[in-house]
Amino acid sequence: MSNVAPEKIVKGFDVGRLRAEFPILGELSRGKPLAYLDNAATTQKPRAVLEAMEHYYLECNANIHRGVYQLSERATRAYEAARDRVRCFLGAGDSREIVFVRGTTEAINLVANSFGTHTLGRGDEVLVTEMEHHSNIVPWQMLCARTGATLRVAPITERGELDLERFEALLSERTRLVAAVHASNTLGTINPVRRIVELAHARGARVLLDGAQAVAHLPVDVRELGCDFYAFSGHKLFGPTGIGALYGRRELLEAMPPYQGGGNMIMRVTFEETTYAASPQRFEAGTPNIAGAIGLGAALDWLAAQELPRARAWEELLLAEATRGLEQIEGLRIVGRADAKVPVLSFVLDGVHPHDLGTFLDQEGVAVRTGQHCTEPLMARYRVPATTRASFSFYNTPDEVERLCEQVRRAKEFFV
Repeated sequence: MSNVAPEKIVKGFDVGRLRAEFPILGELSRGKPLAYLDNAATTQKPRAVLEAMEHYYLECNANIHRGVYQLSERATRAYEAARDRVRCFLGAGDSREIVFVRGTTEAINLVANSFGTHTLGRGDEVLVTEMEHHSNIVPWQMLCARTGATLRVAPITERGELDLERFEALLSERTRLVAAVHASNTLGTINPVRRIVELAHARGARVLLDGAQAVAHLPVDVRELGCDFYAFSGHKLFGPTGIGALYGRRELLEAMPPYQGGGNMIMRVTFEETTYAASPQRFEAGTPNIAGAIGLGAALDWLAAQELPRARAWEELLLAEATRGLEQIEGLRIVGRADAKVPVLSFVLDGVHPHDLGTFLDQEGVAVRTGQHCTEPLMARYRVPATTRASFSFYNTPDEVERLCEQVRRAKEFFV
């Protein structure tokens, strides 16, 4: 994130104008103004995204690729334009390197079931980190069970940063794939992904990066990062649910077998054999989420029109203010103190279970996430059953941060 003081960059940042583009942010929750602080789970959607999806259903609704009539041609153009928009957003060189999927989870499963099954065998290894989301653990466990490969885990420090020395020591000639999160959904930690890619490639391993938490807060250029695969979800990036994208190097995608079979992913079918389409169609069996893809494209267009340096500095300011406010509460411990973080703040409060704290906050209109955040091994690492997590976007305000801190203080007085 920026090295310039956020207070200087955010001068003139009009958060009120920005919030006006999100209809739901004007809603009441339990009769109180909504303070939506669960952006790591899903972001809210600007009006531009909602209108783009409505326009598709009202004026372009048809199936794609197979129709010769005008409505189908319109839908196909809009769908493929969204693919190219994702290509630009990720800095990929070719739209054929972008596969539409339901989200990060499906993207990782695609790589595990296609590239992994095609490439790994007994004695090979997959290396992940201790801070991974279940979506970047379970598919590799399933792959290892099928192929006889072994899953290795690179540890993190008490501050929540990847131990690069131990990560490098775990790389070997048997490592076929490294799967690492770009930014942690629980700790907020931004991993040194470029260095991870360099170290892995030096050992001949391929690299998949889980970008679900990174794309809304950091610029991403897959060619600059050098990764082989990059996955993200649209709903964490101001887009609709049920849509995401997988970037894969073209030569890798072309060599990978299909993940699913059905319509649209074929060239020719007989009862004796099937010839598959080229990437990305070979990985998009069946009717896709056309409206979702169009909505994702609209979200990326909307995002590109924002003052992103100021917006990201605003998020830094919110994170810093929330950190200062919460750490002043006696008995509260922040989990994850990495130097480089996206605006995610997990914490525990002595004597108060996170679920009880989340329910208390909800009564005051403050929406946070509680639980294990699909990172159960990470909870075990920190010896906690769960945490409370506040996660910010640039449409949040200092007033909402103040409300969070004040209500956590009140909850302590109420429960302890």
